Amino acid sequence: MSDILVIDDEQDIRELIGDILVDEGHSTRLARNSQMAFQEINKAEPDLIILDIWLKDSEFDGIDILKKTKRDNPNIPVVIISGHGNIEIAVAAVKQGAYDFIEKPFNIDQLLVVVSRALEASNLRRENSILRLSEQESCEMVGQSVAFKALKGQLDKIAKTNARVMLSGPPGAGKEIAARYIHGHSLRADGPFVSVNSASISPEQMETVLFGSEKNGNVQPGLLEKAHGGVLFFDEIAEMPLETQSRILRVLVEQSFARVGGHDTVRVDIRFISATTRDLQAQIKAKRFRIELFHRLNVVPVEVPPLAERLDDIPELSAHFTNQLNVLQGLPKRDLTPEAVTRLQMMNWPGNIRQLRNTLERLLILGAESGPIQPGELPPEQTPKPDTHIEGDIAPNMMMLSLREARLAFEIDYLKAQIARFKGNISQTAKFVGMERSALHRKLKTLGIAGQVAQD
Repeated sequence: MSDILVIDDEQDIRELIGDILVDEGHSTRLARNSQMAFQEINKAEPDLIILDIWLKDSEFDGIDILKKTKRDNPNIPVVIISGHGNIEIAVAAVKQGAYDFIEKPFNIDQLLVVVSRALEASNLRRENSILRLSEQESCEMVGQSVAFKALKGQLDKIAKTNARVMLSGPPGAGKEIAARYIHGHSLRADGPFVSVNSASISPEQMETVLFGSEKNGNVQPGLLEKAHGGVLFFDEIAEMPLETQSRILRVLVEQSFARVGGHDTVRVDIRFISATTRDLQAQIKAKRFRIELFHRLNVVPVEVPPLAERLDDIPELSAHFTNQLNVLQGLPKRDLTPEAVTRLQMMNWPGNIRQLRNTLERLLILGAESGPIQPGELPPEQTPKPDTHIEGDIAPNMMMLSLREARLAFEIDYLKAQIARFKGNISQTAKFVGMERSALHRKLKTLGIAGQVAQD
């Protein structure tokens, strides 16, 4: 059901159009002048506007409303209604951004056809906009950590060349994002980026998927043809069948191939980027991967670091993903409290960046509609045990404290441990920790642990 705003100063026409559209299953709003029209648009952006050119008792006429709407809400299609004497103005309105015009008195079927086409075109533009945004987001590199900067520096250098790249790293670390980043910053950025996961295609179908097929004059292009002029990304390259590896090796050498069942030579210009989570040297020794193909693909090897080496990036990654999920999926726009971010940095991430994104998506789906995300909302199964430590041998509970609170907690734990070690003897404890006996007494009293001191 679409939301359509009808703007016409004649009540009969306004209500007639509204009734017709409601009968077709649409939701309608009616306005008789520019003031009411702008109020309705500001209240909620309609899917379509049907607009009369001449409006009596209105501050702005239809052309002015069209101009303002296309300036402030360019994605709303506008269909102009015009009387017989206003055709030239209506045509001029189309040139200024109106989708189409309908001449009064209008035919109902004609109205419905124009409305249907305008809505279809609007939906297509919206889908394309979301797709472009999704593609842009998918190749955006986010982070400031040392490991991230080193990776991005490598990718920036690689992108300027046409060299083949082999990306390695654990599952979910962002190898496809790195591949898309290379493509998006290369001279092939305007060409296609075609991704194929070798593990998701059966060996029987692999060659048809890659090389296409030709039978009885019916040609079905494969992914290699679709990647012409751009990049073909082989994800999980180690899972490719040996027979297919031989044919891919030949494509790398000759930049040409024949379709399955065909005889014509198909020439392509493709940059190959590969990725793997496996040790390809071990795969070669086990005779599951061809050494010749490895050397052809592994021209520039790049190691994509796990999230455990990029803990400093978690705040920025979390903000990026929550914003992305809000824009692309309409999930609530919620920030994370500093405590929640700290808890994320303390968690185990075997699934790396993909797991972090999935965790945040689950929180936004199942959590509250508004308000910052609190530490208690985070999944307990990922939280490290109390006796585990993060980098620097800092206990996780200490990471939740301010510096002053952490220093105080450390002093209490340290002095308690030393007192216990010397069985409460204040003189021996003072000598070991390097304090005067009287000063240690005052410190213990200040910290509230003086009762643990034995008599000297």
